[in-house]
Amino acid sequence: MFTRAIVRKPCLAMLSGLTEANMGLPDYNLACAQHHDYIRALKECGLQVTELPAIEDYPDSCFVEDVALLTRKCAILTHPGALSRRGEVSHIEDAIKLFYPNIERINLTGHVEAGDIMMVDDHFYIGLSARTNVEGATQMIRILVKHNLSGSMVEMSELLHLKTGLSYLEKNNLLTFGEMNTHPDFTQFNAIKIDKDEDYAANSVWINGTVLVPKGFPKALHAIQQLGYKTREVAMSEFQKLDGGLSCLSLRF
Repeated sequence: MFTRAIVRKPCLAMLSGLTEANMGLPDYNLACAQHHDYIRALKECGLQVTELPAIEDYPDSCFVEDVALLTRKCAILTHPGALSRRGEVSHIEDAIKLFYPNIERINLTGHVEAGDIMMVDDHFYIGLSARTNVEGATQMIRILVKHNLSGSMVEMSELLHLKTGLSYLEKNNLLTFGEMNTHPDFTQFNAIKIDKDEDYAANSVWINGTVLVPKGFPKALHAIQQLGYKTREVAMSEFQKLDGGLSCLSLRF
């Protein structure tokens, strides 16, 4: 169960954020409205939400998930693979210190973005991507083991982040897309394969029995509901333009 979340308000500079989506520029006012509804959805799931102010120096800073991994035993500050995002880490540290006495760090020789990390109970799958390298994943696993947790690396070649194509919904259920549909590391799960035309919905978020699902993907929504989950749709069109998914917008712990 989760009790808290940390989010950061989008900044106007998000219009120049990193993206490969080719979907046009986000509408800032609409993005803020969608972010507000996202926060409302988190609260509906029973979370106390810490809302951090926008940082104009970092266009992608609303995607707080990438700069830290929060586990039940420790917090780990990452070292993002995207150079323009590395300064975000120091801006999240004070907020995390309010809740975690143990804060670990990935050092500068490794790159990790936590969008590449999927938690399944006390095990953490770490995708090797353009943003997360072997050295960073090795450091992350070493820290996890130190705190009696575990981790493993996942080879991948097509996705921006691991959780672009995977979401764990508890109860052994896993949303999958693309190369993750047949990935050997996940054969033990009940895979719900997301169609190519709804691939964005592969990044949905389980919170305390409710699954947040991006709005506008009816087949994925129906498949999740068929598993017995309560669902809550959240409009994400402006964040999708920046390659950002539902999980990217919060740190949940």
